[in-house]
Amino acid sequence: MQNFDQFFGSFSFDNRLAEVDITGSIAHTKMLVKTKIINPSDGEKIILGLTSILKDLKKGWKLPKEEDIHYAIEKELIRRIGSIGGKMHTARSRNDQVTTDLRIYLKQEIQIIKNIINDFQKVLVKKAVENIDVVMPGFTHLQPAQPVLAAHHLLAYAWMMQRDKERLVDCYKRTDVLPLGSAALAGTSFNINRQYTANFLDFKNISENSLDAVSDRDFAAEFVFCMSLTILHLTRFCEEIILWMNPEFGYITIDDRFTSGSSIMPQKMNPDCAEVIRGKSGRVFGDLIALLTIVKSLPLAYNRDLQEDKPPVFDALDNVKMCLEVIIEMTESLKFVKKNTSKSMEKGFIAATEIADYLARNNVPFRVAHSIVKDIVLYCRENSKTLNELSIEEYNKFSKIFKRDIFKYLDMKNIVDMKTSYGGTSKKSVLRQIKNIKRKLK
Repeated sequence: MQNFDQFFGSFSFDNRLAEVDITGSIAHTKMLVKTKIINPSDGEKIILGLTSILKDLKKGWKLPKEEDIHYAIEKELIRRIGSIGGKMHTARSRNDQVTTDLRIYLKQEIQIIKNIINDFQKVLVKKAVENIDVVMPGFTHLQPAQPVLAAHHLLAYAWMMQRDKERLVDCYKRTDVLPLGSAALAGTSFNINRQYTANFLDFKNISENSLDAVSDRDFAAEFVFCMSLTILHLTRFCEEIILWMNPEFGYITIDDRFTSGSSIMPQKMNPDCAEVIRGKSGRVFGDLIALLTIVKSLPLAYNRDLQEDKPPVFDALDNVKMCLEVIIEMTESLKFVKKNTSKSMEKGFIAATEIADYLARNNVPFRVAHSIVKDIVLYCRENSKTLNELSIEEYNKFSKIFKRDIFKYLDMKNIVDMKTSYGGTSKKSVLRQIKNIKRKLK
């Protein structure tokens, strides 16, 4: 192989850490001055040099390519201020430097992603409010089960995303640990002040064991796991959109810009955005497996394998952020077609459970009631009738318990309104849900 620099190097992917690397180096330099490890004059020159590099980067200037971003910044600093720039690396190693950079970066990104998830939840709640009176079939095993409010269905995803946010909050706690000062693996003999550095960089905790600190990538794996569950939830919602758009369902429409046509079939409106999000989940799940495999069986402390931790982290992060931004816009455009959701509820005998509950309320053991209603449904199928089409006389063939009030239990809106248990699908319960999730979103 002729280009070993390309093989060993990480600049192509870790250059996005440039700004946080400079932030960490400024903090480290200030600590070196405070502890009198370097003199104030040298410290000031280093900080001015680092600040000038940071300003240039923000203007669009690119660092010359080196083995990695850390060496690239140090080399550029020395070019700008001379050999004094080399003092910046006193009492630290690239081992503790790189994991510090990744932690700072992920702390920032966790906050950004939490805010994007919050925005998605707000859209889901908005759509729930808009569709508070739309009744649709709920499914188990993808078979018609019981009627639910469309708002209730949408809010299920808002609660999933709430758990995703809470996982990120928890992940943040374990990311918020400063490893800088662990040096290569054994700490340093310089009289450093790690608490000062932690305060400057806004880290709540300091690592307790230098061997663990430089080799720990649990926080990164946990972050990618959080991204995996987030995109998993997005795929579930996308699958619903794909199904609901299908003319066999026809429950919703979305804007044309989230669909595409066929190269051969002019009538097609394919839900491509939802399908791409489903597909991207494979990449994010793969990122998690890649990162776990990198760390698996590594002896203490640092090993060069850990250089490969960043591509899966960045890939998972980028794809989930992109998918969230797309799904927010797609959901904004979502509209329910009430006539189709109503028509769909004529299929599948989805009032059957209510008939069994009716019998149970009239002192029939539920297991007996279940058997009676199963026979009623079989009778309907054999005679091509719906539950609403049966006469009271036909119901009485199965049980004399049935009275004419049974028909109010076959009305879909009444069925929904009766589900008043906490967390249920009645309008009253769903309005309570909306109030509760709005409180979370604040």
